Amino acid sequence: MKSIEIIMLPVKDRQKAKEFYLSLGFQVVVEAPGAHGETWIQMGLPGANTTISLAGFQGVICETADIEAEVKALGAKGIAVGKIDDTPWGRFAWLKDLDGNSLCLRQK
Repeated sequence: MKSIEIIMLPVKDRQKAKEFYLSLGFQVVVEAPGAHGETWIQMGLPGANTTISLAGFQGVICETADIEAEVKALGAKGIAVGKIDDTPWGRFAWLKDLDGNSLCLRQK
């Protein structure tokens, strides 16, 4: 893993949450139809590399250059990682930490 790319924040109303974060100085990076019928809203502070996503659930998305090698290395350490999903937005593989927090590997 080379960086934290997106922190997914669970929100009840994505549009209201977007307005709140806009008032804090965040900017919309992406607003587009999501894979499950919801709108994907990704926001960031000007000049920052890490962004937030206003989502239906919590998660941290970490960028990786080689998702297959990363999944294999984590497996060798006894860390279970889900299957790699290929999407138009990249390749994703989810895992959970010891407390059930969702982490995701993403290869662009």
